[in-house]
Amino acid sequence: MDSLAAGTQDVTDSVDATHAPGVLAAVHDLMPLLYEELHRTARRERRRFAVGDSLATTMLVNEVYLRLVGSPGFNTRGHFLAVAAVAMRRILIEAIRSQMRIKRGGEFQRVDFEHALEVEIADDEKILAINDALQVLAVRSPRLAQIVECRFFAGYSEAETAQALEISERTVQRDWATARAWLQRQIEPTD
Repeated sequence: MDSLAAGTQDVTDSVDATHAPGVLAAVHDLMPLLYEELHRTARRERRRFAVGDSLATTMLVNEVYLRLVGSPGFNTRGHFLAVAAVAMRRILIEAIRSQMRIKRGGEFQRVDFEHALEVEIADDEKILAINDALQVLAVRSPRLAQIVECRFFAGYSEAETAQALEISERTVQRDWATARAWLQRQIEPTD
């Protein structure tokens, strides 16, 4: 078992040992156990979304904590990570919208969704277009939207997404392909 899987198992065991099945773990219980994982995710996403110096990595993790501290609790590690991914997406989108308000201007440009999934996303308008399309997708299919949030906004692998959403990797693969195709149709210009 590699060190990441061993670390994940240790966290899962700690959460299970501290909280009986069906008992909700509070954010202040889970945050110390998962802080490093959230910090790595935040660092990666800050670089990927190029939100600038206005939102430091630690500040992003702390903001996620502040958003989640009022939650009633989490049943599993995966549940916590899925909710944290949504919170991180919302914080990043808010930071980008704030930057856009400062810039004041520019028309939204359509972008090929596959191209938007490149390692670095420097164009704030593209991120906002994907976010807007994702909100529509969430109404049509909440699970597809959750998969996009985990894969695209939180940068989780298929395995991490499956664990966070408590579904199979095959379901993640199938739904990720479906969600990408749907979002691509929404974002690409029609000919």
